[in-house]
Amino acid sequence: MSAQQRIEIYDTTLRDGSQGEGISFSVEDKIRIARKLDEFGMDYIEGGWPGSNPKDEAFFERMKSISLKRSVLTAFGSTRRPGVKAEEDSQLQKLLDAKVSVICIVGKAWEEQVTSALRTSLEENLAMIGESVDYLKKHVDKVFYDAEHFFDGYKAHPDYAISCLRAALESGADRLVMCDTNGGTLPQDLGGIVRNVRAMLPLAQIGIHTHNDSECAEANALTAILEGAMHVQGTINGYGERCGNCNLIPVIAALRLKMGYDCLYPDALQHLTGISQYIDEVANLIPDSRRPYVGKSAFAHKGGLHTDAVLKGASYEHVEPKLVGNSRRVLVSELAGSSSISSKAAEYGFDLNRKSPEARALLQSVTEREHAGYSFEGAEGSFELLMMQSVGSYRKLFDLIGFRCIVEKRGANEEPITEATIKIEVSGEVRLTVAEGDGPVHALDGALRKALLEFYPELAGIRLTDFKVRVINMQEGTAAKVRVIIDSADGDDTWSTVGVSTNIIEASWYALSDSVVYGLLRCENQKKK
Repeated sequence: MSAQQRIEIYDTTLRDGSQGEGISFSVEDKIRIARKLDEFGMDYIEGGWPGSNPKDEAFFERMKSISLKRSVLTAFGSTRRPGVKAEEDSQLQKLLDAKVSVICIVGKAWEEQVTSALRTSLEENLAMIGESVDYLKKHVDKVFYDAEHFFDGYKAHPDYAISCLRAALESGADRLVMCDTNGGTLPQDLGGIVRNVRAMLPLAQIGIHTHNDSECAEANALTAILEGAMHVQGTINGYGERCGNCNLIPVIAALRLKMGYDCLYPDALQHLTGISQYIDEVANLIPDSRRPYVGKSAFAHKGGLHTDAVLKGASYEHVEPKLVGNSRRVLVSELAGSSSISSKAAEYGFDLNRKSPEARALLQSVTEREHAGYSFEGAEGSFELLMMQSVGSYRKLFDLIGFRCIVEKRGANEEPITEATIKIEVSGEVRLTVAEGDGPVHALDGALRKALLEFYPELAGIRLTDFKVRVINMQEGTAAKVRVIIDSADGDDTWSTVGVSTNIIEASWYALSDSVVYGLLRCENQKKK
């Protein structure tokens, strides 16, 4: 294969990806994702299995009135049932009713699956494959054959596995997709099998479909391409059953940046991070910060020596972050050096010489707080407040005199009642307020807002969006310290703040008060600008 040959990217997020634990797309979700994948420039978008469930049928019905500009919508299904003629099989008819130009059908390629799962003869299985492909090819432009359990089948009975591919090819299948359905094949074994298939079926257009049960899905896909596959199937972010499917994000990046292959549109790479985050958001999943290429931590530098070297132009990154739509991050921690502190300060518009007393004092403060359990990697709002205090630009907005939280449960079937009382001093005036809430933090937030709104009306536009608790020293049991991180937003931006204490309410207060102060000071600075 020429290094410049184009590799087809076939996305099955809406079908195989939706089988992942904790993922459930509505019809509207599927339409939104299909539009986004089309905008991204995916070659093929597998929309689902019409006939298997009402949701997928509704999706394909809705998509009849939606035109895709870059991608081809495909429908997924199975070969005909044993003993049923292709033209009389209701599932094949459902595929045609979807009115798509490309159909992908799955068929068995492992003798054990044919006899135990399908409970039919090996000869009938070959007929099911061939007749289904032949029938569908008379009605649509392209038919792809997914050879289920192909690699396990080949290891057990190579001749029969190849005969399944040959049955599809001779009936007109446009792509023969070899599936590592159980996800247990290692790259060196998979590569040899693909090489043998290419030798025996030199005219076939070969595809690869891998699962990640051995943490080899992407490596297997890339190995198959090196051995002659020109079509790769997978999902965004590796969603899928059990341990997931091949993650198309690193595969696309590797093909374009490292292996010299052409795939998708020229502008696709710079949108890799965006498409990953978008699909996570629609799926209502927390993004994995350590995902290669697109994760928040993919280009994050924490160690002082590393950070200093990167800032001087040395490489600790395998690709440029901007190539995949990501960005470099310098983390602040007890491992950071003065260069990290200076660089981080510059991000926020502070000119802080790394050898200055202020920089040393800030680094010392960060080190001491992290030793006490704080972490500023995910709470840059709190770090910026700490930095403002170090350089003298911090303005205290209020003083806490005290607070009290009461949680009362009046009956076994009654919801607990939470009440917070807070007493603060603002500009020489004392305010005492009370609020109820869905838990202590919500109640504290309500009481603090009541006390501050007359002084800072901008607070009405600031809201809490997330609340996380992490036990720091679990060996201490119920006396352990907890770290609370609160995410907040004001419509234009988001920020995170942190609090630590052996008392979860106190830790929450530290994070909450930082969140409010940061948001209000941010509003003040914007007004000044």
